[in-house]
Amino acid sequence: MVYDNYNALVFAISPTERTSDTFISVAGYPKWVTLFFLHGSDLHDPSGLLEGEGKQIRGVRLKDPADINAAAVQALIAQAVLPYESAFLAAPPLTTVVKSVSAKQRPRRPASASSASR
Repeated sequence: MVYDNYNALVFAISPTERTSDTFISVAGYPKWVTLFFLHGSDLHDPSGLLEGEGKQIRGVRLKDPADINAAAVQALIAQAVLPYESAFLAAPPLTTVVKSVSAKQRPRRPASASSASR
């Protein structure tokens, strides 16, 4: 799925077309990219990459495109995918679903120093 979520463009992975079935996503913000895990609090993270304090969601801020290929990040992805393996095997062929834009949008670009002082 692809959707615009406030100030990020999100690419999410789900075995269905329902947003609620999404379990991993990549969110592109104006200055960084974060890999989110819906059930991140359940993942084993010996490298301490996961950020977040909520009951469920955790994320890894990717500072460089190559970071997604790091062994520790790949291990987190493998753990996140494992519970959905049978759902993906039963799912229809891979498609892209573009979801509606969020009703309330925040500005995409951070305010510059000159416009913030106005």
